[in-house]
Amino acid sequence: MPADMIAHARRFSLWLSRQLDGGQIDVARLQPMLAQPLQPQNLAAFAPWTDIAAAADETELARQLRLLRRYVLAQIMVRDLCGAAELSEVTASITHLADFAVNTALAFADAHYTALYGTPIGRYSGAAQHLSVVAMGKAGGFELNVSSDLDLIFVYPESGETDGRRSRSNQEFFTKVGQKLIALLNDITADGQVFRIDMRLRPDGDSGALVLSETALEQYLVAQGREWERYAWCKGRVVTPYANGIRSVVQPFVFRKYLDYGAYEALRGLHRQIRNEVSKKGMAGNIKLGAGGIREVEFIAQVFQMIRGGQNRSLQLKGTQETLAALAEAGILAPEAAAQLLEAYRFLRRLEHRLQYWDDQQTQTLPENPEQQQLLAESMGFADYEEFSGSLNAQRAQVSTQFNQTLSSPEENDSEAEQPLAGLWQDDAEVAEWAAQLADLGFANAAEAAERLAHIRSSSRYRHLSARAQQRFDAVLPRVVAAAAESSRPEAALPRLLDFLDSISRRSAYLAFLQEYPAALAQVAELMAQSPWLAEYLQQHPVLLDELLSAQLMEHPNWPQFIGALSGSLQAAGDPEAKMDVLRRFKHAQTFRLAVQDLAGRWPLEALSDQLSYLADILLEHTMWQVWQAMPKIHRPIPRFAIIGYGKLGGKELAYGSDLDLVYLYDDSAPEAADIYSKYARRLTTWLSGNTGAGSLYQTDLRLRPNGDSGFQAHSLEAFAKYQHENAWIWEHQALSRARFVAGSPEVGRKFEAIRRQILSLPREENPLRQEIAQMRSKMLPTHPAREDNVKYARGGVVDVEFIVQFFVLLHARQYPELLENYGNIALLDMAARRGLLSQDAAARTAAAYRHYRQVQHRQQLHGAGAVQVDDTLREHYEQVAALWREVFGEEIR
Repeated sequence: MPADMIAHARRFSLWLSRQLDGGQIDVARLQPMLAQPLQPQNLAAFAPWTDIAAAADETELARQLRLLRRYVLAQIMVRDLCGAAELSEVTASITHLADFAVNTALAFADAHYTALYGTPIGRYSGAAQHLSVVAMGKAGGFELNVSSDLDLIFVYPESGETDGRRSRSNQEFFTKVGQKLIALLNDITADGQVFRIDMRLRPDGDSGALVLSETALEQYLVAQGREWERYAWCKGRVVTPYANGIRSVVQPFVFRKYLDYGAYEALRGLHRQIRNEVSKKGMAGNIKLGAGGIREVEFIAQVFQMIRGGQNRSLQLKGTQETLAALAEAGILAPEAAAQLLEAYRFLRRLEHRLQYWDDQQTQTLPENPEQQQLLAESMGFADYEEFSGSLNAQRAQVSTQFNQTLSSPEENDSEAEQPLAGLWQDDAEVAEWAAQLADLGFANAAEAAERLAHIRSSSRYRHLSARAQQRFDAVLPRVVAAAAESSRPEAALPRLLDFLDSISRRSAYLAFLQEYPAALAQVAELMAQSPWLAEYLQQHPVLLDELLSAQLMEHPNWPQFIGALSGSLQAAGDPEAKMDVLRRFKHAQTFRLAVQDLAGRWPLEALSDQLSYLADILLEHTMWQVWQAMPKIHRPIPRFAIIGYGKLGGKELAYGSDLDLVYLYDDSAPEAADIYSKYARRLTTWLSGNTGAGSLYQTDLRLRPNGDSGFQAHSLEAFAKYQHENAWIWEHQALSRARFVAGSPEVGRKFEAIRRQILSLPREENPLRQEIAQMRSKMLPTHPAREDNVKYARGGVVDVEFIVQFFVLLHARQYPELLENYGNIALLDMAARRGLLSQDAAARTAAAYRHYRQVQHRQQLHGAGAVQVDDTLREHYEQVAALWREVFGEEIR
């Protein structure tokens, strides 16, 4: 019952008791408000605000706003203290009040001065101008406390003048409006105060102009904006109807396009200042600013937003709770860590509100009065203050642990082994001294490595680094050398690491990453020690360093989650190039994760190829849709178009750097279809293979389409079927055996598959087919010599296995339709053996050879194995395949 709720709540609030006992709150008016959370419409219904404004009764407006605040505060207290309101309801209710109060006061102030001076008009646009009020801090994040200040910034679009007889500049007009708004909310009257208004977050603080134009705001942020202002603007939210162009001004300042690891250093400095202030004032009991307090949870959330928000728009959130949840969902924070932080944050914020409920004071300090301590404990659900204190200390300890793990200084992690080399580097020592130190660290090629370090030290690239970048480079280089020394192959790791360091030296954020994350640096060193391909990939895409911090790095891909994140990022991206970058970053990140897991032995080769092929399928599907949406002229909302994968993509045998063999098909009777799909195909190919700042997506090969390079980029299904029946060569039917529908219209995909099956099931005479395939293999030899150290083209190698399988498919699929299934060469060999087309023994030996060849190719690419070692095992596999070739084609391999 509402009466019981009020009686319960007043025990824990002197302020509420005073209001009730003094008659400032009418219980009959309050009780109906307790039934449900407050909504903006409840605030609008509280008083006849329009009549107040129309009557220009400023005193009455001020009184009604203060009265509204009194009832809202009482409603929040009672519902919260009785367990009827979650934290999110409490903060939303008081933020709704703030938004309503600001807009009501602004409407009055604007009408008042418009009547005096006319409407402000933009000098360049000629349009009427409106003031935007930006709520900062907790108000911006819908996280206000019941006794919070309101941090506001006033911005108007452009300079100009009002159009009245007593004309004023827009600057002067909006300054008066802002002053009136502040007075209506901030002034203390007999009815109290609505909100304390704090304008110190505006450019230049108290010494700056009260209002400023968007141009002035942009100039300030670009030229003078400081790191702490980035954190403040992260929560900035326009609360008035006219947002104007503020977002486009602020967004690039807050969320950098690159991964901004320098944010650690800036936030660490800000936290250090707060800690010093807390220490000076003896505020250890402050649950906001003290160790393990609310501010540390907010810092953890915001540092990741600052670092990654420019690239991951799902992190561009205002509230702490939703940001922590998003960080867990993105794998940036471990789910258990995010859950602990959320639990602690909610506990601390509930406690903060109860401290403020006591006497409507803006305090975060625990009480010293025993009676108040006991009531506080009870209001938090504990039997006594001792039990409450134990729980509070546990929550703060959890926050401190997470905070220290996230924002501890890298200097705390320096090892003794780094110090001597660091000293030599700083002192610009002789090469011989470096060589001696490198030898002590275990480098067999110490002299060569020392020469390389000396070359870096004297290079123009190093000497022309900015002071900040050079400072970071100097701090990182000794750590890089130490990390290489600890890797499994120091001599391989060090030059690759130095190449990488050289390539990123002008990008200070990546130097900051290596400085901030010693464990990740050690991981980079080991990856580069094992794989030259991965070292080069990281050098091309240093943004992938961030993946090393992901909690999901070593987990098998959660494709539904990843696809959802990709779709969200594409939706948030603006222009086509931004969308292309999103697709490329997604591809690079997933490829990198798979490679790291591969080096750790997490993937059998066939399963890895399946994953890489599925990744390509995902990207082709999303690219198709994005290109279609970007087409200037389309005749239907969804294209009747399909991408067909051939070769390694078709057979789901993609490797890390594989090209995509593609054919584009459509099935559309519209008169303009041929022209539209031809343009669409060209754009699609550009989106796939074009280079942006994030690199390229895939190199594409369209030569397997009808008539090859001389043919159309996209073909109708009818034309494709006609070509396959009447003009295609046998080698094109061989290629069709490994083709599959990859992306696009499922209906077009089903029709293609029907054509494919029909073509592959055509009756064929055995001897002519055998002869034609054997001749085709012979024709390859001049351009692709059969060398034993090339497992693809060696006689008895990969191509011979593929030709054997394709012969069985083309000759016997009519009789055995299961051979039409695109299960890969190894599975098809087994199927052919079970149908008696070859012996089980021959099939097993050939499958083993094929698997061995793929392992050899994979090792060559990933581990940089160099020339293939032609040993007895490899020659034995060649001979096994050659024996089957003789059996199938009746000829010796030459």
